[in-house]
Amino acid sequence: MKNTLAVAAACSLIAGVASAQDETLTISVYAFGVDAMSEAIFTPFEEVCGCEVVIETGNSVERMAKIEVNAADPLIDVAVMSTQDALQLAEQGLLQPLDVSRISSYDDLYPSAQDPIGNHHALGYGFYATSIVYRSDLVEIDSWNDLFSDELRGRVALPNITGTQGPLTLYMLERARGGDDLGFEATIDAIGAHGDDFVTFYSRSSELAQLMMQEEVIAAPAGRFAWSRFAGAELPFAWAEPEEGQAGGMNVITMTAGNGNEDLAYQFIDYWLSTEVQTRVAEAGLDSPANMRVDLAPEVAEPLTYGADLINSLNMIAPADIIANRDAWLERWNENVLN
Repeated sequence: MKNTLAVAAACSLIAGVASAQDETLTISVYAFGVDAMSEAIFTPFEEVCGCEVVIETGNSVERMAKIEVNAADPLIDVAVMSTQDALQLAEQGLLQPLDVSRISSYDDLYPSAQDPIGNHHALGYGFYATSIVYRSDLVEIDSWNDLFSDELRGRVALPNITGTQGPLTLYMLERARGGDDLGFEATIDAIGAHGDDFVTFYSRSSELAQLMMQEEVIAAPAGRFAWSRFAGAELPFAWAEPEEGQAGGMNVITMTAGNGNEDLAYQFIDYWLSTEVQTRVAEAGLDSPANMRVDLAPEVAEPLTYGADLINSLNMIAPADIIANRDAWLERWNENVLN
């Protein structure tokens, strides 16, 4: 009888281990730096959960479309994205409100990261600042308006309106010009009027880096996450601190509605937002932490959007305002800038 019980217990244990190893969590992430993110987050989590992590990548449109098309039977369990993309999915009922009591580091997040799109449909996991990268040996940048100066004519690149940096740049140019219109009409028209003064409207930070390394461009708005492309260069690049301040954004982590894999999804979200993992990711230079307890050495923090003073000073556009205005921005941009 004892042997029979022992065999049964052993079989049950083996079945439990096999079941854990058979579990799969599918996450949708940005393609940028995915190998490094796997080393810092995804592979270590597999060891913690005894499961397999499947990574889906693509641009925002592709990844959102996959969630929308498969709403009835989700293929994605967890997705990271911009606040405005998350809000758009939430408004379609495609994201599950999060039970924050299951997130052990919830209270350690910056307040703005605790409920960035409402109804706890998302949690912030990383911030980024947007300012102006420039050649400090050739020019001095004190204001966002300097991008229109005669001194910089023919040496500036601006981000395309369709990219993440586009609306943030328009927001800061609007403020620098003394306006507060989220329609950005006058600012877009001003860019159009100076269209020949700009080298290009870039779509990727890699494209901008190449132009600046080739010395075709000496000043351009950029996200802080791209600063590493310039910080170690032989040319003397600097990060501007304009009098109007810096723009900023946040990336969020979400759970799809009705995915049937909620327990593992909660475990993963809790893992990513923990002080330990947020520290590891920041020390690898992959993301700027949303966890306030992350303590970084100055040399590690320098290229990141780090610390309460900086994060609380960022000029952010509410995701609802982006959704409400972006079609009009694009239409006016196409008419007055690209034509």
